[in-house]
Order: sequence, then structure tokens, then C-alpha cells
Amino acid sequence: MRKQDKVILWPAYFDSTKTRGEGRKIPKSLAVPSPKITELKEAAEKLGFECELVADASYPKTHWLKTGKLLIAKKEAKNQLLKKIAKQLQKIRATVSAKSV
Repeated sequence: MRKQDKVILWPAYFDSTKTRGEGRKIPKSLAVPSPKITELKEAAEKLGFECELVADASYPKTHWLKTGKLLIAKKEAKNQLLKKIAKQLQKIRATVSAKSV
């Protein structure tokens, strides 16, 4: 049975190396290459969302890869949520790359 009060987020939704047909749900301008589920969780928590990490879950289109999924309490439209988290992911990646330089 589906959980109506939660939104499921997969790393593929934010992956700039994937096409829309392969599962990306946001524009390439907001996507990052190969996002990790831990980065998604960090981005969601920084935005103040309640989230639950399911590490051993597989995205249905790539069922052989255990990428994990994130369950977030539904407080707004999924598309708006995706864009907010994508922008936060870009900020996280920018700070990580700035620290490594």
C-alpha cells in the first residue's frame, strides 16, 4: 500500500548523467552528476524536511543497483520539493569542491 503522506525521492531524479527517460525529473541545469543518497538526506535536512533513509532500496528502472531512497513528509508539491532539494544539492557540491581546492 502506498504511503500518501510521504514523497519518495531517488538519486536518479537528480542525476545529470541520466536522461528524462532514465529517470531524471529535474532540468539538467539543476542536476548534479551521480548524487549519493547521503547527499540527498543532507540537503533535505538542511531545508528542514523530516526524512527517512532506506539504504537498501533499488530504483525500479535499475533494480540491480541498490541506490537507496529517501522518504520525505509531504508538505508541498513534489515538483517544488525536487527543485528545492536540487538547489541545495548544488550548494553542498559547491562547498565540498571549494574545500577540496
